[in-house]
Amino acid sequence: MFSDYFTLGIEHILDPNGYDHILFVTVLCALYNPSQWKKILILVTAFTVGHSLTLALAALDLVSINASLIEKLIPITIILTGLFNIYSVLKNIVNDKYVMWNYMLALGFGLIHGLGFSNYFKAILGREESLVKPLFAFNIGVEAGQIAIVAVVMTLGYILLNLLKLPKKYWTIPISVVGILVAVWLLTDR
Repeated sequence: MFSDYFTLGIEHILDPNGYDHILFVTVLCALYNPSQWKKILILVTAFTVGHSLTLALAALDLVSINASLIEKLIPITIILTGLFNIYSVLKNIVNDKYVMWNYMLALGFGLIHGLGFSNYFKAILGREESLVKPLFAFNIGVEAGQIAIVAVVMTLGYILLNLLKLPKKYWTIPISVVGILVAVWLLTDR
């Protein structure tokens, strides 16, 4: 059972049809240098905690939100993250206090993204006696999938920032702008 839900968690994050999650994690990481990998792992873990919380609450029927509203909010999280990145880089204000604010945003946005998957998760739970083991396995899979995305993004970042010596703003801003544009398209398409 663990491996089934673990695999579903990985597939959920890495599913090309659900590229909004890949896009969100990519934009989320774009603010950081590869040398800041610990901060990035904390950031994506904060996102997973939020994601896990709403999945659990929805699976227990303690929260229910209109699916079409959530489908609109998910692109908005990408847009806000991209704007946060651009503002941070242009104002050169990435400090520890600012990073803590980013962790809180990731946690909050994780709540929204978790709601986006909650109906499907409730359906796959079926007749499971306990929510704890499937949710734990699923979220470990989500975290593993996110770490795979982070590894790819940070490898590209290392090449561009460290080897080719590209200024950070030419890394963060284009990724953020592309994320914003795709998210705006998702908003109008949904």
